[in-house]
Amino acid sequence: MNFINKVVVVTGAAKGIGRGIASAYAENGAKVLIADVDETAGRQAESELKQMGADVLYIKTDVKSEVDIINLMETAKKTYDRIDVLINNAGKGLFKSLYEVTVDEWDDIIQTNLRSVFLCSREAAKYMRENEEGGAIINMASTRAIMSEPNSEGYAATKGGIVAITHALAASLSEDQITVNAISPGWIHTGDYSQLTDIDHHQHFSKRVGKPDDIARACLYLTDRENNFVTGINLVVDGGMTKKMIYEE
Repeated sequence: MNFINKVVVVTGAAKGIGRGIASAYAENGAKVLIADVDETAGRQAESELKQMGADVLYIKTDVKSEVDIINLMETAKKTYDRIDVLINNAGKGLFKSLYEVTVDEWDDIIQTNLRSVFLCSREAAKYMRENEEGGAIINMASTRAIMSEPNSEGYAATKGGIVAITHALAASLSEDQITVNAISPGWIHTGDYSQLTDIDHHQHFSKRVGKPDDIARACLYLTDRENNFVTGINLVVDGGMTKKMIYEE
């Protein structure tokens, strides 16, 4: 897919899935803004991608901060004169007994994972609406929006909220030709893939655990303007795990 001269903002892009997404857009010709609160990792990602010939810029961003988000989008506009794609990838986990979770911890994950999607989408859309062809937004949800393990209330609530705000944003931004979709990854391994076992792989219908590239390719598909008939959906990318019937023996 061709993203030459397209400007892409990726939050949480210094490591893991976000880094894979940023790399994929850069490899396909986009100008990429790497937004991350981890300055050391962000600078490293910027340096490594530039060495590969990519046009990238790291902006230190705490997605809990409205000021940081406004600065991120203003910097994208001032530097590249437009924003075409936003990937709301930044997020964190909270896996702790509901009897022990504090209000501060609850508020922190809501602000990091969910409120940031609203704020980033709003600020990016202000510039996307100026484009003749509009723009595209991807919100990173999770299969935990529709299935759970114990002690995951905060994380599940944010990911479920992301799925819901996605179709709301798709409706609100349709007049500005901005598509909005969610991706719900399953098990995406961001460490040493060789350390995974046969049991890890074969519990998936796909017979393998996912990789960041699997999510990156989904992002490329959903943000390609030729696919702008697709909006408001939640694309589950999980090797079939959420369709697997399991009985405990």
